[in-house]
Amino acid sequence: MKCLRSATLTVANLDASEALYRDVLDYKTIHSGPLPADLAASWNATQAAGARHVIMQPSSGAEVYLRLVEQPPHPDFVPLRSYGWAAIEICVQDVLAAHERVQGTPFEVIGPPREIEGLPAIYPMQVKGPDGEIVYLTQIRDNLPAYDLPRAASPIDKLFILVIACSDMHVSLQWFAKHVGFPTGRVMDIEYHMLANAFGTPTNELHTISTAIHERDVFLELDQYPANATKRPQHPGWLAPGCAVGSFIHPDFDSVNGEWVSEPVVRSGAPYTGKRAGTLKAPDGTLVEIIEL
Repeated sequence: MKCLRSATLTVANLDASEALYRDVLDYKTIHSGPLPADLAASWNATQAAGARHVIMQPSSGAEVYLRLVEQPPHPDFVPLRSYGWAAIEICVQDVLAAHERVQGTPFEVIGPPREIEGLPAIYPMQVKGPDGEIVYLTQIRDNLPAYDLPRAASPIDKLFILVIACSDMHVSLQWFAKHVGFPTGRVMDIEYHMLANAFGTPTNELHTISTAIHERDVFLELDQYPANATKRPQHPGWLAPGCAVGSFIHPDFDSVNGEWVSEPVVRSGAPYTGKRAGTLKAPDGTLVEIIEL
């Protein structure tokens, strides 16, 4: 079972962002309209009620979605410098071709294609979108010994990992294991050039990262951020800028024992398809939406 279901990004100009993800990443809009007030409230974002939003799906037809919500930008938001959802990761068939595709577009390459020592199965690059959203475009070459990784069925395909910036990575790992039942996978130290560049530290400095898993599915990366990272700036009553909500299918919804922002309810349409859903607040204010299998 693949747990990752959706990522919600906040954008200043919905029409421009929708066109960008359509024209460059081949995502298609499957729903558009005002954001329901009760859904906004479930994210503790009551000011976002009625905001224009779209739900987009990769051209492969995979049922893993991007949700774009229009809201005012925050002048103090700097990508990769604050805690919370930090990035989305999308699998691609050919990372070098993806690198060529984003040239001359509003996506800024902040990490060109680079192999990671000790992780030959993945070949990633990173871009920054016009609203500061960070998108990894990753070619999958093989499975990992303990985990299965997706293969792209279209040139640019589906989300398969969301990345969290943590003030205390081990506290966040314990939270996911205790409250959601997603155990810790691998913990490792790597050179992390994108993060080093964001904080102005040497590129050969090692950064600790980890994963959270379900069986052989790895879908969460948790990064220990430097001590001078900050709480994410946010307009009162609105979503966090950048990546705001991560949504996951859960095989045993009733076993989730965290504190819901509001009582879970049945929701229709993608990504919910008539199942119960509710949102928890993880460490650092990270919004984790859980959807019944």
